[in-house]
Amino acid sequence: MIKYFPKAIVIMALSCAASSALAASVLKLSSNVFVESTITLSDGSNKAVLNKPTTVLPGDNLVFVVKYTNTSPKPASNLLVTNPLPAPVIYNGSHDGNEEVSVDGGNSWGVLSALFVIETDGTSRPASMRDVTHVRWEITDTLAPGESGKLIFRGIVR
Repeated sequence: MIKYFPKAIVIMALSCAASSALAASVLKLSSNVFVESTITLSDGSNKAVLNKPTTVLPGDNLVFVVKYTNTSPKPASNLLVTNPLPAPVIYNGSHDGNEEVSVDGGNSWGVLSALFVIETDGTSRPASMRDVTHVRWEITDTLAPGESGKLIFRGIVR
């Protein structure tokens, strides 16, 4: 069965709310989500394009962009930016590969290949991208006042 999601639900369900207790007083965070599609150019080659979502379907590729700006009058470093993954989305990696993920609602963190999921019967299995609930980055570079950057990760609509 194919599910169609109206625009209002897409914006509410897929908007990502990046946050961090430490970053909250220093960083201004904003986020956007795009649907990635491929178009064929007149010469026959393909080009990936990003569009604001109006509707999304299971299997659609999404690109999440989290922008951050140091709003403090002082340089800032060693900041954490945490982004919960919307429930209708399967995590599909990040732009830079420097993130940590959580598969338990943000209680523990690590690289995906080192994480395990505890099943209802008490057994464990290696975590997969389907299990990711949160993505987190540590910004170790010093950000001057007003300096900005962005973090990008991908998802697939369930």
